[in-house]
Amino acid sequence: MFRILQTALVCVVCPPDSCFTNSERLSASCTEFRQGSCLYEPDTGYTRLCVNLRRTGRSRRLLKPTGSKPRFFKEMATVGVDTSGPWTENGCTTFSCLMTDESASSILSLEHLSSEQKVYNVVLKQASIVDRRPRVNSMMDVSPAMVSANGADLLTEAYNRCGEICAEYAKTFYIGTQLMTPERRRAIWAIYVWCRRTDELVDGPNASHITPAALDRWEQRLEDVFKGKPYDMLDSALAHTVSRFPVDIQPFRDMIEGMRLDLVKSRYENFDELYLYCYYVAGTVGLMSVPVMGIAPDSKATTERVYSAALALGIANQLTNILRDVGEDAHRGRIYLPQDELAQFNLSEDDIFAGKVTDKWRAFMKSQIKRARMFFAEAEKGVMELEKDSRWPVFTALRLYCQILDAIESNDYNNFTKRAHVGKWQKLMSIPSSFTLALMPSLPIPRMFSRSLQL
Repeated sequence: MFRILQTALVCVVCPPDSCFTNSERLSASCTEFRQGSCLYEPDTGYTRLCVNLRRTGRSRRLLKPTGSKPRFFKEMATVGVDTSGPWTENGCTTFSCLMTDESASSILSLEHLSSEQKVYNVVLKQASIVDRRPRVNSMMDVSPAMVSANGADLLTEAYNRCGEICAEYAKTFYIGTQLMTPERRRAIWAIYVWCRRTDELVDGPNASHITPAALDRWEQRLEDVFKGKPYDMLDSALAHTVSRFPVDIQPFRDMIEGMRLDLVKSRYENFDELYLYCYYVAGTVGLMSVPVMGIAPDSKATTERVYSAALALGIANQLTNILRDVGEDAHRGRIYLPQDELAQFNLSEDDIFAGKVTDKWRAFMKSQIKRARMFFAEAEKGVMELEKDSRWPVFTALRLYCQILDAIESNDYNNFTKRAHVGKWQKLMSIPSSFTLALMPSLPIPRMFSRSLQL
């Protein structure tokens, strides 16, 4: 038969024609791996993957309550690896499963990928879903209550309420959505409201009472929404949206994962860690929105490229938020700046908590702003690939966030005691300018924006 290697610190990926008969031969062929091990089973022609999640703090965090699969397997499924099982639980934290050698190799190789590569795998999956899944034009994928005699009225009320919330908290973006078709406009409102509610869990007035268990319940509620079982009026708008557009649940799950990070993590060692966080809390929004906004019929760009641009806009926006809110975050004991890059400029946490603008701080901030602008420049390439009626709100958001970076510079990089903001007059000026650019892409970028996108 075979022997499963007991330690989770060793990994073997065996070719289909391999067969080990004793642990000595197995050990001699092993390479070190943190998460699990796999062994070809000649009787079945499959590879048995053994994963022990007891070894690391990260693995313990990925475990769900007894009787459930670890979140680790959910993460593998996000990049198209079939982890459906059946999985055998060999102890409280050790799981094994027979699968193809290709699937086992894919799972194990993910540990060696950078955050950017892992997120790119998600982008590829989202793009493939849009390419192969047609839009649903019926209401039969939602709960019976929503298709009753007064279901249309309830949905209209739900969408209107989402629009009111969007108008209250994102006025400029809301104005931009007015150019969109009614169906797309309502769907974007529904997605915006869900994202806002999710963010409020860890950043709102009741944030101090939110626990990991509460986020687990919110995720289960999300699963029900995607099954057409909304909990309330706002949920019903999202449930209807995801039944009519090829919106995948994974970016929504990932945003909740970002909220989990906020509960347990307040420092980021390097940009690789920060990039993943930015994807979770903001890049996901772009992946949620592209299926609704649509890609222009005459676009020559691949779906993957459009999704990558949407991701870049989310990353850029979150990096801008981080740079704008350095002082506010420091008051809450949080530092969302790469620790290793701070050290490169001879800066420490004490410097941030002191809140003093120095030449070292200015130099550091210039490097961070340059990076954010690079992401904005990448995002701009994809805006013109969207359906024409969807470009306006995206251009408006992009331009306004670019101007926040300009404001940081105008404040002499003092983001400790001065909050960089875009004035009402600038916002009003951005709306018609963005509208013009959205409809006439051949026009040159107005001078008022050129500084914002300068690399």
